[in-house]
Amino acid sequence: MTRQTARILALHGGLLAVLFAAQFVLPAYHHGNLARIMVLASYAIGYNILFGYTGLLSLGHALFFAAGMYAMGLGIQYGGLSPAPAFLAGVVAGALISGALALLALRTTGVAFMIVTLMFAQAGYLTILYFGEYTRGDEGFVIQTAQRMLWGINLSDPVNRYFAAFGLFAISLSLSLWMVRAPFGRVLVAIRENEDRVQMLGYDTYVHKLGAMVVSGTISAAAGAAYGLLFGYAGASFASVQYSIFPLLWVLLGGAGTVLGPFIGTLFMFYLIDLSSGVTTAYMLIAGVVLVALTLFAPQGLAGEVRRRVWRGLP
Repeated sequence: MTRQTARILALHGGLLAVLFAAQFVLPAYHHGNLARIMVLASYAIGYNILFGYTGLLSLGHALFFAAGMYAMGLGIQYGGLSPAPAFLAGVVAGALISGALALLALRTTGVAFMIVTLMFAQAGYLTILYFGEYTRGDEGFVIQTAQRMLWGINLSDPVNRYFAAFGLFAISLSLSLWMVRAPFGRVLVAIRENEDRVQMLGYDTYVHKLGAMVVSGTISAAAGAAYGLLFGYAGASFASVQYSIFPLLWVLLGGAGTVLGPFIGTLFMFYLIDLSSGVTTAYMLIAGVVLVALTLFAPQGLAGEVRRRVWRGLP
């Protein structure tokens, strides 16, 4: 193991150790917040694989998040599934939908790719509203505590919920770190930088982008399924444009193309909105000013600036 690899593993392992230990010391309010942040950060990690590492700007990732959430929720509500197979159904739904969308969207590039992903995400949102008899539309539906028992473990219990969220985040972070350091991930970065040159070297860029989109959509769907399962609710708002924009903001704030960036961005924006809303009803104005300032003075995001100024080897 090289010194560089040891430093990288120590940094990311250290973050996981801190999050694991935080369970025992955080007050109840921040304990619940951090569980929610870890699930949403997993969603951002999935988005970062497509946008940050592959360079494909999607405006439709809420489709995958909601696919995981509703496949899980409807499986429990109407299919009588227990949490484990319901969660698996959510993950599979995300993989299938992201694969199908990739086959269509990757025929386009640039702005056209953004529009196609947005269009399909809106179609998914409208589908949820159309079948409101089952999905309950904007109102959504609650997943009862009795339906959230996994092998005798009550996932609505704050401690169990925290460790489940931590497990999802740890797997997502580790998978992201492994993938971007593997040959497949390095090809994705090369595609982001210069796709024509990658093709000239003999790589099939279409297959790599297809793989990136499926991995990205699957992780996002797993986050959606986990969110609905751990917090007991599924609603159409999670399929709206807002939830396609959120991961983009989290990744940009934390640092696109960095493994830790999605978590940093999600944590920062969550508490920025949370704290500013306690000061004024115009909290989005405060959030907007801070976001503009960060864009001006830290254009590569928080982790991206650390990589630029301090540690160029930060993955």
